[in-house]
Amino acid sequence: MVLDIYELKKIDLRDAVILDGFPSVGLVSSIVANYVIESLGLEQIAIVDSDYFPSVALVRGWEPLNPVRVYGGKIKRNTKIAVFVSEFQIPTPVVKPLASLMLDWADEKRASMVITPEGLIVEKMKENVDVYGIASTNYASKKIPDYVLKFEEGVITGVTGVLLTEGKKRERDVIALLAEAHPDYPDARAAGRIVEVLNDMLRGVKIDPKPLYDEAEKIEKNIADIRKQASQVKQVPKNYMYA
Repeated sequence: MVLDIYELKKIDLRDAVILDGFPSVGLVSSIVANYVIESLGLEQIAIVDSDYFPSVALVRGWEPLNPVRVYGGKIKRNTKIAVFVSEFQIPTPVVKPLASLMLDWADEKRASMVITPEGLIVEKMKENVDVYGIASTNYASKKIPDYVLKFEEGVITGVTGVLLTEGKKRERDVIALLAEAHPDYPDARAAGRIVEVLNDMLRGVKIDPKPLYDEAEKIEKNIADIRKQASQVKQVPKNYMYA
């Protein structure tokens, strides 16, 4: 399978945290990733390409963007971060090789760990969203704040599931943060809870989650519209242009 990462700019990511922002339950990962990128002013440093990705260009600010992008930067003297992000659902055949590519790249850059936010489906939503954590190594598990609940039993699918199992096999530090999320719509409130946990985990990183809560409806609508536009592409005849 052809799956490549093309670096647009070389930056030092030694000891960096790699954040997974691929769509999940309630689009929690995508919302967290986009919010972190915007809040920290990260710049695009790479793209990931595959014949299996949607044949679309995401346009923002008069700029065409690849469906899967990587942003990064130095936040403080000793804190660096890189974020993989996409607004589109990753095709099933690509999930495992994509997760492996992320870990290979993290190894190449000598990053410290991979953190993967995820939505967790619950039978009944509560007013207060709980966050659960699980890690691929004992060392990584000690990095999870004490107030985060332990995910002791269940099934984790998609990129997050592969990152955890592949991380354990490689002895690579991977942490999954799972926030209770509504499965039927983008859940910005769950994403806000993940941001709160990241603030406690990343040195020198303080991202205000309040605007995420306050503007949840706007953020949810924006991502939902993008996904709707992507689904309509299949219905447009080839060689047609549209706006």
